[in-house]
Amino acid sequence: MTKYCIVNGDDFGFSAGINRGILEAHHRGILTSTSLMVDKPAAQDAAHLAQDAPRLSVGLHIVLTHENCGPRVDFDDSEVCRNEIARQWDRFIELMGTAPTHLDAHHNIYRDTRLTLLFMECVAVKNVPLREHSRVHYFPEFYGQWDGETHLEQISIENLCGMLRTKIGAGCTEIGCHPGYIDPDFESSYAIERETELQTLCSPVVQKMINELGIQLISYKELDSILCTAEEEECRLSYVWCG
Repeated sequence: MTKYCIVNGDDFGFSAGINRGILEAHHRGILTSTSLMVDKPAAQDAAHLAQDAPRLSVGLHIVLTHENCGPRVDFDDSEVCRNEIARQWDRFIELMGTAPTHLDAHHNIYRDTRLTLLFMECVAVKNVPLREHSRVHYFPEFYGQWDGETHLEQISIENLCGMLRTKIGAGCTEIGCHPGYIDPDFESSYAIERETELQTLCSPVVQKMINELGIQLISYKELDSILCTAEEEECRLSYVWCG
């Protein structure tokens, strides 16, 4: 089976520098997709920039937590959380003029057991993929920080090439990433790592490795047609094998 890869940049709209880095990673590098934070200061700018990047798929990055990971709403109040997810969905459409191509969340908060069913309920109605709950395998290891310490070696060109070689299998995989430029007033614990990610994603060495491995870069816009084609191919091979 073919190896398909979606490279998704989280935090679109967070700041002007993040927007600039995501668009650079798309135009000069391997980034194919992004996720918009609709309430951040540069969300309007992000929506405007996306109009000039027709091949970039834009999903919704639901924000229910502060940057210190503390909750912005009461996670034990399912109705409040449901309404907040719906409000951010509607705000996305106001900004973009279209529905999101996919859904994920800041700090992957959909993993919280009090919220998981609410997210799944949303995507069931809206008919879009939810990260870690679709046929797209989510690969989170391209991330340069853990235990409060920076690990730039984890997001180096060499390490990403190694991941592509050993961790990306048949079918469709989403590589999560956070490229960007850091503005003076940017507030996030994940900061210096973003420019290293950007350099890695734009490296010709990485692009060459993708080509050598036969990995096809796609976006969430193409996902349905890719999956349909893959299913048809599986059926054809099954018929040939059984026949």
